[in-house]
Amino acid sequence: MSKKLLLFIVLILTMIPVSHTYIPDPGNINPSYPVNHHQIDNYLGEFYSALKSEVPKPEYEVFKKALTGFFNLKADNRIKKNLLTIIDFSLSSNLERMWIVDINRMKVIHYGLVAHGRNSGEEFARHFSNISSSWQSSLGFYLTDGIYWGKHGMSLYLDGLEPGVNDKARARTIVMHSADYVSKEFIRNFGRLGRSFGCPSIPLDNHKEIITMLSGRSCLYIHYPDEEYHAGSRMLTRETAMSGLIRYLNNNPGMSERLPGLSGQIFITDLHKGVVSAPGQ
Repeated sequence: MSKKLLLFIVLILTMIPVSHTYIPDPGNINPSYPVNHHQIDNYLGEFYSALKSEVPKPEYEVFKKALTGFFNLKADNRIKKNLLTIIDFSLSSNLERMWIVDINRMKVIHYGLVAHGRNSGEEFARHFSNISSSWQSSLGFYLTDGIYWGKHGMSLYLDGLEPGVNDKARARTIVMHSADYVSKEFIRNFGRLGRSFGCPSIPLDNHKEIITMLSGRSCLYIHYPDEEYHAGSRMLTRETAMSGLIRYLNNNPGMSERLPGLSGQIFITDLHKGVVSAPGQ
């Protein structure tokens, strides 16, 4: 090989990027084919690490489940607003236990009190139901819908997405609304937060801004460490979540700047098996 030819090959090689990101079409991913769960957890962990917050973050395992469901919904293109509301009913009702996360900015934009149903428990929620007149809260994933005005004023329709868990939300009139019993003053007077008939009730302060912001197909997740629910929920399917993650990154290419841990990752799609993997994992 001549020196000129060798130099030409070296020059060409130096012009080829060493690291790049290839994000495959999510339609090519077969959600029934098992993917590397450790890999998915790593990606979700990158989102948690990038999450900016001036208040305590939700626990990582709670956030991971919430984000898994969020990306399941993204896989089906069911979310119109990239907002994720997380309610952690494993916490005392005397504590702030509701977060609203702007996924595009990876920032907590709201942190506040939220009530559970009166038959779910006193200070702590321990019982959950999908049955009308149970006066209990329901777990799982919801999509927000439109706004209406009822006996609590401005309120937000919620569509429960999980059969047998929360899909009776509309029939039960489980909505997000404000109430005067959701306040620090109420806690000081009665030793715990007030309770609803099953609705995730929020404080009067800024409730119109919150309800308006969340309306129109954003994701709401109500968490409780219920092993049976977590084992059976189809909203926590990691394979589908991977498809939704890829769809989201395709539609939001600027996220790589906020997720430095994903920069330089090379996603490889096996079009025959629908597998997504990354080198070294």
